[in-house]
Amino acid sequence: MLIGKVVGSVVATRKDEKMMNQKFLLVQVHDQNNKPKDQYVVAVDAVGAGHEDMVLYASGSSARQTSITDGKPCDAVIMAVVDSWDLGGNNIYEKWES
Repeated sequence: MLIGKVVGSVVATRKDEKMMNQKFLLVQVHDQNNKPKDQYVVAVDAVGAGHEDMVLYASGSSARQTSITDGKPCDAVIMAVVDSWDLGGNNIYEKWES
């Protein structure tokens, strides 16, 4: 699993029929200290993530392990929205609901 932040969406009206009704989100990869990297991935959203949510995503063959991506040509999937994380006892991220 990797961690990142949803920074946008991708719309594709013409796609493989197995990918119909899938929501594609653009995720910026972050490191363990919540610092953004200059790296992005387009991921299928399996959990209803939204703009600016911190998420956990899987890539490669693991991306095809969720119920909505099983058997589909998918290389990345968002499978969790992060509420918080700590590193060595220090709070790195806390989701604040408005």
